[in-house]
Amino acid sequence: MYEDVIVERGAGDWVEIGLNRPDRRNAIREKTASEILHVLAEAEKDTSVRGVIIRGCGNHFCAGVDTSAFAPPEGGPFERWRERRTSRQISRLFATLPEFTKPCLAAVEGYALGGGFEIALMCDLIFASRAAQFALPEVKLGMLPGGGGTQTLTRAIGRAAAKKLIWSGQRISGVDAEAFGIATSTEEGAALASARSFMADIVKNAPLPIMYAKALIDQGVDMTLRQALHQEGDMSFALSFSEDRAEGLLAFKEKRQPDFRGR
Repeated sequence: MYEDVIVERGAGDWVEIGLNRPDRRNAIREKTASEILHVLAEAEKDTSVRGVIIRGCGNHFCAGVDTSAFAPPEGGPFERWRERRTSRQISRLFATLPEFTKPCLAAVEGYALGGGFEIALMCDLIFASRAAQFALPEVKLGMLPGGGGTQTLTRAIGRAAAKKLIWSGQRISGVDAEAFGIATSTEEGAALASARSFMADIVKNAPLPIMYAKALIDQGVDMTLRQALHQEGDMSFALSFSEDRAEGLLAFKEKRQPDFRGR
């Protein structure tokens, strides 16, 4: 049982996490982050789960980190410094999302601001209403995007564009986000349906090469081309020993749908 999130099994082999604090525009607090982390851990080890969709309940995706998370720490600022690397759940969430090995899609309606935008950026793909609003407004509050935004946004749209959005705190629409290459825009109210449709296509395919491809793409940007090509070659060869590769080739030969089992 969860308080801050709703967890549902999708129509296919995926799990949907609904951020369920609509009275706070789904702003995340420590409890929210802890519950998301628990769902991700369960999804990671459940072989029947092929992916995750994160969405907001109500009219918004996530308006950022709840202001309660910025209360002065009881033990002073240096205790908060230690906590952020050990026990602070929001920090753990931002560190864990990029390491999730299965496809993770964000369905964005309404606001995806601050930490909400950073959560979406850490998902593999974003499906957003054209009317959605994205921003990293932390500089307007004397803060810095601390959930990976300076890095994920830069890798998505380039240094100059990232500086422009972060330095100004400017909001962009779902249409603008698509122009930047951040999101796939949809009609208002259709973001979740679009994410579900794409996830349904993903889960038809073999889960092992999807996992490997995700790792290669995400890790390859920090490698030299030579290192990345070697890693790709090793992972591609490793699939030679999988049952799913044999099943895929046999199904192609027999002109039928393959029965992939992630082995």
